[in-house]
Amino acid sequence: MLVAVRDLKSNLLRILAQAQAGEVIEVISHQTPIARIIGIPAMTHSGLDQGLGELIGNGTLSWSGGKPRFAPPLKLDPTGCCVSQMLLDDRR
Repeated sequence: MLVAVRDLKSNLLRILAQAQAGEVIEVISHQTPIARIIGIPAMTHSGLDQGLGELIGNGTLSWSGGKPRFAPPLKLDPTGCCVSQMLLDDRR
């Protein structure tokens, strides 16, 4: 589909929706193609990418839609040695 710059500016949302639906849009200025708009398909599974969607679909992964809960952070011993110092000691 060929679209002039003026038409692109006045119908941007409609044209972008067409691109997302799979149509290739060529933008022209003074009858000369200057750009090509190729849409990215809509995400599946509430915004998840296809790889995660497939994992959810085949039961390998489950997601309730909420934020992940992580284990509480480890408490470090304040009297311990720095990791950088341990690396330097190991190199000797």
